[in-house]
Amino acid sequence: MEQHGVDEPAAQQPGAPARTGVPQRSRKRWIALPLVAAAGLAIAVSVLPPDSAPSAAPSSTLSAVATPSAAPSAAPAAPAADPGPAASQPIALSFADAGIDMAVLPLTPSDADLAAQSLVPPLTIDAYWLTPYGVPGAGSNNTTYIAGHSWDGQDAPFNRLSNEALVGSEFTLTTQTGDITYVVDSVLTHDKDTLKDSDIWNIVPNRVVLISCYTEDPWGKNVVVTAMPKTA
Repeated sequence: MEQHGVDEPAAQQPGAPARTGVPQRSRKRWIALPLVAAAGLAIAVSVLPPDSAPSAAPSSTLSAVATPSAAPSAAPAAPAADPGPAASQPIALSFADAGIDMAVLPLTPSDADLAAQSLVPPLTIDAYWLTPYGVPGAGSNNTTYIAGHSWDGQDAPFNRLSNEALVGSEFTLTTQTGDITYVVDSVLTHDKDTLKDSDIWNIVPNRVVLISCYTEDPWGKNVVVTAMPKTA
């Protein structure tokens, strides 16, 4: 993957901590693209997928799991998720167990970002909603992606996503039409150079995915938190 040199940022800019085996450079740090790879900057996101077309239908995989010998009886209905208010732009994220209470700003990748399948959000501690994908709420037709930087040397909200204990926790997205509560179903790490090929980019209506750099390896990994609306 091509790398681009950038001048070392001034103090209070996001940065990856020094790690054993990682050479230190004077005056230079290197940003490796896939959507936020940063060798020197703990930049948050990951590679953008080639497009947002759905992959093979999940049902084709599930149907191969088991072949019942007799006609199954009707399964009890699963609790329905609250569809919440009509789908609209997210404007705030409140995640008590992660100590997050912050605004969510829209971010539209440029044509160059999409062509390179990479994205580096603005160097702030804000959360950014990726506008080409899903919108949360009733009528959602894709996954909603929210990305933010992890920072080295100062506290930042998305630093606290690197925590497997968040599975089962709830968070709330405030949208332009109301509030929606989600339950975290996974906290996983992905290599930055392969995240664009992962199943997090599958079209899953109503799902929310939070992406940042993994604080234990900000140079090479992203942390990905996935969540679905809370059931009634």
